[in-house]
Amino acid sequence: MRFALILTNLAGGGAEKAMLKLAALLTGRGHQVEMVLLEDRREHALPDGVELRTLAEPGSLSHGWIGKRVAAWRLRRLLNAGRDHELIVSTLPFADEITDLARLPHHWCRIANTLSAEIALLARGNPAKAERRRARYATLYGRHPLIAVSWGVAGDLREKLGLATRIVAIPNPFDVTAIRQRTTLPTPGLPARPYAIHVGRFAPQKRHDLLLDAWARLPQAPNLFLLTAPDPHLEQLIVDRGLSERAHVVGFQANPYPWMAGAQLLVLCSDHEGLPNVLLEAMACGTPVVSTDCPSGPAEILRDFPECLVPCNDTAALADAIARNLAAPPDLSRMDFSTYLPERVAAAWEALAGA
Repeated sequence: MRFALILTNLAGGGAEKAMLKLAALLTGRGHQVEMVLLEDRREHALPDGVELRTLAEPGSLSHGWIGKRVAAWRLRRLLNAGRDHELIVSTLPFADEITDLARLPHHWCRIANTLSAEIALLARGNPAKAERRRARYATLYGRHPLIAVSWGVAGDLREKLGLATRIVAIPNPFDVTAIRQRTTLPTPGLPARPYAIHVGRFAPQKRHDLLLDAWARLPQAPNLFLLTAPDPHLEQLIVDRGLSERAHVVGFQANPYPWMAGAQLLVLCSDHEGLPNVLLEAMACGTPVVSTDCPSGPAEILRDFPECLVPCNDTAALADAIARNLAAPPDLSRMDFSTYLPERVAAAWEALAGA
């Protein structure tokens, strides 16, 4: 089978990593996979056997009305109007929109986030903009079949956005053995233990402010390392809370698994997610996690670990859970990874392509 996976770029992020894992998985099963980038920006290595195709040089991709249509025209030509593909999958709204404009057959949109939560967050500051985004999502995603990365995302699309299109839930694949093997690779700058980590880009959704507020309540907690790109606003949050000696920004890590394996705890404190890869990755590395019970994904992943879930936007509850899980880590042997087994996920994608 021939697959095309379309992204804006490969500049970090959980969605990009998940698509690379999918590309490697399908290629390993004998399928032809093209990774199509709307702009040639890469922070990850391409898996062996995956063909890379790009539309534009870094910084030259226009997000305006004309620019989007030019990109769509180029995409249609690049993929020969999709005539040779059993399945074309885009992910994240900009790539979804460009692929929609290209009018390619067998096009599914992969939804990696809880869209209603994103809209609700936007509505706090700009209700009119939030309503426009809701209308845009309803129009765009209402005319394509959708792949949700979790059951929570699938339910959100049906119930909160009111979409009647076909929706299937296929989680990201996780090769636990491969993740554990990568924990032993040389890793410059890895700190001495003990420490805790947070992995995620600096964005309002990720709630670094909440994490740092909780850490300020825990003077006996170990040092906190933030695996995200340096940002002056993030550094100021750290300074404002008096955490300059205890919280450290160490940048994006192409291989975060040695960091995860060496940590006492990984904390996720987002307001919304889709299927947070870092929770599964950390637990595969043998590292306990604490997470906000945000829509969607954490409750599905941690269904057997309710002690690791806390309400959103509750600094005291987050601090309490961090302290509790540092003092008495849960037994991770109870974690069931079967839903995310590569062969099970691959079979679901092959079924879509063969339908």
